[in-house]
Amino acid sequence: MTESGASMGANRTEPDGPAVPTDLLGRRVSCDGERASVLYVGPVPPTEGLWLGVEWDNPQRGKHDGAHGGVQYFTCRRPGGGSFVRPAKVGLGVDFLAAVARVYQIDAEEVTSNDISFGPKKVKWGKITERSYESLPSALLGSCEVNGPGADGEIRKTTPNVQVLDLSASLLSRWEDVSAIAQQLEHLESLTLMNNRLRLPADVSAHRRSFRGLRVLALNGCELTWPQILQCAPMWPQLEELSVQDNDITELQRPEGVLQSLRSLNVSGNRLAQHTVPALAALLRLEYLNLSKTGLSDIRFDDAAPGGQTDMFPALTKLNLEHNNISEWCVVNELAKLPRLTHLLCHSNQLVSSDGNPKTANQLLIAKLGGLVSLNNCEIHHKERRGAEIDYIKMFGGEWLEAGGGRRPSAQFVSQHPRYLSLIAKYGAPEEGELKKPEPFALKNQLLKITFVFPDAADREPIEKKLLASMLVQKVKGLLYRLLKVPAADLKLTYTSPKKLGTEFEIDSDLKTLQFYSIEDGDQVLVRWS
Repeated sequence: MTESGASMGANRTEPDGPAVPTDLLGRRVSCDGERASVLYVGPVPPTEGLWLGVEWDNPQRGKHDGAHGGVQYFTCRRPGGGSFVRPAKVGLGVDFLAAVARVYQIDAEEVTSNDISFGPKKVKWGKITERSYESLPSALLGSCEVNGPGADGEIRKTTPNVQVLDLSASLLSRWEDVSAIAQQLEHLESLTLMNNRLRLPADVSAHRRSFRGLRVLALNGCELTWPQILQCAPMWPQLEELSVQDNDITELQRPEGVLQSLRSLNVSGNRLAQHTVPALAALLRLEYLNLSKTGLSDIRFDDAAPGGQTDMFPALTKLNLEHNNISEWCVVNELAKLPRLTHLLCHSNQLVSSDGNPKTANQLLIAKLGGLVSLNNCEIHHKERRGAEIDYIKMFGGEWLEAGGGRRPSAQFVSQHPRYLSLIAKYGAPEEGELKKPEPFALKNQLLKITFVFPDAADREPIEKKLLASMLVQKVKGLLYRLLKVPAADLKLTYTSPKKLGTEFEIDSDLKTLQFYSIEDGDQVLVRWS
């Protein structure tokens, strides 16, 4: 058995004193900066006195599963997350207004700055001239050990104008207590309850009025499942932004009749069953969906054919798929079915291009998703989109021809490249010289004999070099800089092939390889500079 060594504060009791609260069971407590739930109150023989059996929010703090001497006193949700501690060693917290008074020590003297620090918190007063608790616009009480609302009606009298409330890592144990606080804050719009453990209310409808004006809610790290969130959802009739990051969400069910005003949903950090993601399509107003760090490798909209538009997620404009396991380009084709998708984040997946260059992979994303205006928080400019789409035509031109070419390529090609025909209609079909695709070859055969010529510098003799086909144009320009002493940024390259005399092919990207441009052994690279 382990007894914590934390010291007692003003609101704490000694195990052998008469002031030990009688309602400790189910309470939230703090000890040495950690949070725990009290699951047992009573003796633990052969020791004397009262013990609290607690389950820590951080299971690594625990010593056992609630058993001692062969007796199971309580049960932990996570193995090894429990301990026995003396009542004198835990903190029971303070009520809402006591926490406000500790954090916001407002002087009576007039203050002129709009952003003022009182105690450890900063208040954004804006145009508010009367600086008092009554005019306080936000109450940021995270980790302040709030345990309840306090005396009836006092919050409404003292801080009636709070619009933004943070009760993260509090000692609240019931939604009823959160409701009792919110009910007295008639202007409350944003509520943060991260890292709490709140028992579900017996009557959800009884608390609907308390949260009637709530627009933003954060429940990150609260060990909630999706059914539990849906069970609570009727309390939040006007909610527009919901964050439930890092919870115990796995399978997603359709939110029938609840959360219908949501515009933003963050389920990041939950190991989702990916086949249940389409259930969120019931949120018809959803504009932003964060699915990062959820283990996704696939997403499907089977109601639409390749190149078509899905009826799912009709309002979705921004999607976050970062830090997942997406490796197949067919997933990107599915994303192209979303009718209003304009912003995509997909860093740290496994999407790679044939040349292994991340820049090429980004070009493929831009070409496949014609409606994107931002990729990974970078705006896509017109010139960048045009280059990506033209390169895409060249890159898969050989496959297009093999699939039949023209306006009716095979169904398989259309399935893999739904935008290809529309891009041809936009830019025209690729020229024959752009369709060459080298066959795979061994490393010893990757050396290409290239002749550099300088059409605008008649005094310079041609230079012959052997280069790897996998060499980036950027590296080629670096080589030319060492040979010519001309800055790489000033160099402009084209090439000609004996197989198509009289035609110059542009080399327009420093981040592509010689192989990408189908440069072959014996070709000439024409070097010009300004």
